[in-house]
Amino acid sequence: MDDGLGVACTSALSAHKVVDVSSPGQIERRGTPSPLVALIPVVGILALMWAQEIVDLLPGVDLDQYGIRPRSAEGLVGVVTAPFLHGGFDHLIANSGAFLILGSLVALTTKKFWPVTVGVALLGGLGTWLVAGANTNHIGASGLVYGFAAFLVAWGVLTRKVLSILVSVVVVLMYGGFVVGVLPGQTGISWQGHLFGALAGLLMAFVLRRDRAPARG
Repeated sequence: MDDGLGVACTSALSAHKVVDVSSPGQIERRGTPSPLVALIPVVGILALMWAQEIVDLLPGVDLDQYGIRPRSAEGLVGVVTAPFLHGGFDHLIANSGAFLILGSLVALTTKKFWPVTVGVALLGGLGTWLVAGANTNHIGASGLVYGFAAFLVAWGVLTRKVLSILVSVVVVLMYGGFVVGVLPGQTGISWQGHLFGALAGLLMAFVLRRDRAPARG
């Protein structure tokens, strides 16, 4: 009787162990998004930019007033709203392609789209709010674009993975001319937004790379 009970208990425990070992693999597979799912936030944010610009065409509507207005309490809201606002469809079209390409690269190759986007928007926006000239209004997604580009280049250098390095090289080749955009003296261009967006992207690469460092026992 005791032997039978012991065998039954042993079998039950063995079966339980098999379930435990297989579960993490199942959870990991379920938690790995497909490429299309990973791109939903990128496309969704871009769609919001276009929707906002269409709404801004309505009579009496001026959403661009909610951009970043330096050192103004009311202008702080622009830290969140400015990336969605553009000074016309020409401005929006100019930013859309780079946002879609670079944002997709961040989402697909690093799986860090949300922390990078939020970090660049907040840190880059606050930097612009603190430093840019008084009585100016800064709008557009170019700060995010510069942040994505800087992040991808730094990520390749820091992680030293083949894919990340290749992506960083491609970004430098395609968008190396962005460096000009951080230089002051360009009329009508928020070089401060570009500069602080890029600096925020670099900072996010260092912060998120540190989070990836393996724990040592």
